[in-house]
Amino acid sequence: MSRKHTMAHTKDKPFVCDICDKGFSGNATLKQHRNIHTNKRPFVCDICCQSFSQKGNLQVHQRVHTNDRPFVCEICGKGFRFSGNLQRHTMVHTKERPFVCYICGKCFSRNGTLQIHQKVHTNEKPFVCDICSQHFSQEGHLQEHQRIHTNDRPFVCDICGKGFRYSGNLQSHTSVHTKERPFVCDICGKGFSRNGTLQRHQKVHTKEKPFVCDFCCQSFSQKGNLQVHQRVHTNDRPFVCDICGKGFRYSGNLQEHTMVHTKEEPFVCDICGKVFSRNSNLQRHQRIHNNEKPFDCDICGKCFSNSGCLQQHAVIHTKKNS
Repeated sequence: MSRKHTMAHTKDKPFVCDICDKGFSGNATLKQHRNIHTNKRPFVCDICCQSFSQKGNLQVHQRVHTNDRPFVCEICGKGFRFSGNLQRHTMVHTKERPFVCYICGKCFSRNGTLQIHQKVHTNEKPFVCDICSQHFSQEGHLQEHQRIHTNDRPFVCDICGKGFRYSGNLQSHTSVHTKERPFVCDICGKGFSRNGTLQRHQKVHTKEKPFVCDFCCQSFSQKGNLQVHQRVHTNDRPFVCDICGKGFRYSGNLQEHTMVHTKEEPFVCDICGKVFSRNSNLQRHQRIHNNEKPFDCDICGKCFSNSGCLQQHAVIHTKKNS
């Protein structure tokens, strides 16, 4: 039996860090630990180039790419990348939630999850994005948010190679290839690849809108829709043009803007052949051909093909009244 292994039982840790006094049973482990203090990250992922101070952290990280799930639930057979995730999952079966929030009474299976939850009540958001200054209550949420700016897509589909910012998006995408949609809405029969997506969909039928904007009180059926809406109030523009630096609230707006630089005009009028960079511009243009005038003046009843012309016309009435 090796001396290093014996120390695991005797708790002997003769190698002590001279910076933080933490003890280790082996000198090699101490050397790896010191990388934390020196900010050295010699272990680099050969897939996404993310670096780590310890080899073990790199190996754990690489499970994101390999989808290796070595920790398996003995009850249902579900696999997990990390032992902590398996421990949390086990409580789904045992229903054990010993940590209780003293403010709202909500129960949690882990103390760390309770502490994170309590920031909802204190409105504490200590994690700040250094690019757009948006605040977050959890470091993990900040890291996920920053992928919008870096366009980091660490979750890659094994079938088509498409990358995604979030693991959930990859799981949803995989169903495109497998066509598997086991979660079916009992009202309209629509199928979904994930139970969470089904639950969000069912709010369409129940008209349930539990997510309320604290600026204007507008309500939404999905949290993501609320977050997108709130950019109107915060003026958050996380989608930035690589060419001119202009920011946009929505990814679709950035894609349309990019065509200004590329001169790409893929939308063609089938009547006169005029081309446009945006589909909405094409639709407005086509009103000229079909004489569609959906914007009418509520004072004199005159109709116009677009809102801009109506606004210009309205000036006539305001001048008359002044």
